[in-house]
Formats: sequence, structure tokens, C-alpha cells
Amino acid sequence: MTIRQKRITKKVMIYIVLGIMTIVSLFPIFFCLSASLRTQEDLFSHMFPFTLTSLFPSNVTLENYVIIFTQYSFWKPILNTMIVTIATIVLGCVINSMAGFAFTCFKFKGKKIFYPLVLVSFMVPFEAIAIPLYDVANKLHMVDSYAGMIIPAVADGLVTFLFIQFFKDIPPSLVEAARVDGAKWPAIFVKIIVPISKPIFVTAGLMIFMNQWNSYMWPLLVARSKEIRTIQIAISQFTGERSVQWTYIYAASLISAIIPISLFLPFQKYFVEGITAGSVKG
Repeated sequence: MTIRQKRITKKVMIYIVLGIMTIVSLFPIFFCLSASLRTQEDLFSHMFPFTLTSLFPSNVTLENYVIIFTQYSFWKPILNTMIVTIATIVLGCVINSMAGFAFTCFKFKGKKIFYPLVLVSFMVPFEAIAIPLYDVANKLHMVDSYAGMIIPAVADGLVTFLFIQFFKDIPPSLVEAARVDGAKWPAIFVKIIVPISKPIFVTAGLMIFMNQWNSYMWPLLVARSKEIRTIQIAISQFTGERSVQWTYIYAASLISAIIPISLFLPFQKYFVEGITAGSVKG
């Protein structure tokens, strides 16, 4: 076998592996779409044994989407999730970026203690602090409110860490020149640091968005009334004591997945830039 033949064979094998990985990755989405376009009876009648007919609905219907929006008012959880997510993104980017800027540019007492605490904060499982956090939220009268879902998620140790790592790559001479010209620290942060930090702000926003959009346990604890329940809690409501409305779950899950995907794809470039910029320098 010649060198050229070996290269061609290698490329073919790579494309085959990539094709298999693509099929495996997209299969859950395709199955979810297929199941959401069929009735409950059609879904189970072709499920066992599992064949190609299990993947394609015999009668395509949009009934599941109509029902979850008309009978279950699925638009309310979507709206609630958007409100909670947008508010958390705005507050989270402001608070965590300011904290990262302070850790990078200032020397203050306790800095060597607080910085390791920031690192430890995103290594602790949320389940370990859920009950104490709920107790604090209850004492502050934030249970069953938007504030109870937003405020505890604003400060994020991982997001702060990414801001710190990104700000470390900004030349100190840029800040020093602004200080020599008489610029105040708030002006330096708003007019100099923020405009050149677009990738990390997009990365932070997407990370906060994904965390809030997919959050289940905390909204389950603090959102008691149906009026403020988020999308993940709403999806779980299709599971009853005696029956599970699988087609409704697939339809709602597909809607829940489309929104993050549609936001992530346009900002993928900035997300990768922010992640790589924050991981190069330690």
C-alpha cells in the first residue's frame, strides 16, 4: 500500500468514525422529535420490538404541542424561565465581572483567603448546600418568588474565576495609562475593560443561561405556586401517579432544547474564545 493510499484510508476511517459519532449524538434529538409528532398509542404500539418503524410516526400530528400550550399553559413556564434567566445573566455578569476585576487589579486584606474560597465554591455540589440555602431564603422571605430563584444564582464561583483569568491577560500598562490620565476605577472598568472583554462576557452569559435554564432542584424547592414554576418543573408535571404522558414530555423537552441551541450556535465563537482565554493562564 502506497503512502497516498494510506492517507486516503486514514481519512476515510476518520470520516466514518465522525459520521458514527454524529449519528449517535443526533439520535436522541431525532427520536424526541419523532415521538413528539405521534400519539401516545402510536408511540407504544411500535416501540416493542424496536425497529425502524419505531423511529417514524405512522401519522404525523401536532396535537401534543397544541395540548401542552392550550390545556397546560406551557407558555407560562417558558416566560418564567426567561425572566429568571435574563435577570440572572444581567446581575451575574455585573457582579462576577466586578469581583474578577477587584481580584485582578486590587490588593486588599484577605485576598489570599477569599480567592481559594472562590475556587472551592464551584467544587461543592449544590445538593450539599440546598437545605441551608433554602433556610436562608425562607428567613429572607424569598421563597415562592422570582427573587428566590434569581439572587442565589447571581454569585457564581466558576464565572468569577473565568473573569479573573481573562482579566489577567489584559496588559497592566493599559490600566496604568488610564490611571495616569486621571481616570477613576469605575470609568476604567466600564470604558476600557468591558469593551475589550466581549468574549468572556458572552461565555459567562451562556454559562449562566445554561445553568438557570436547566436548573431543576432549586426551582423545585422555592417555586411552590404554579404561576412562577420554570420550564423543567413544568415538564415533570406530565408525570402522574398512574400514568406518564410521554408524548407531552417529548414535545416540551424539544421546545426546551431548541431555545438554548438557537442561542448557543450564534455565540459559539465567542464562547470558545472566552473558555480558551480563561484556561491558558493560571
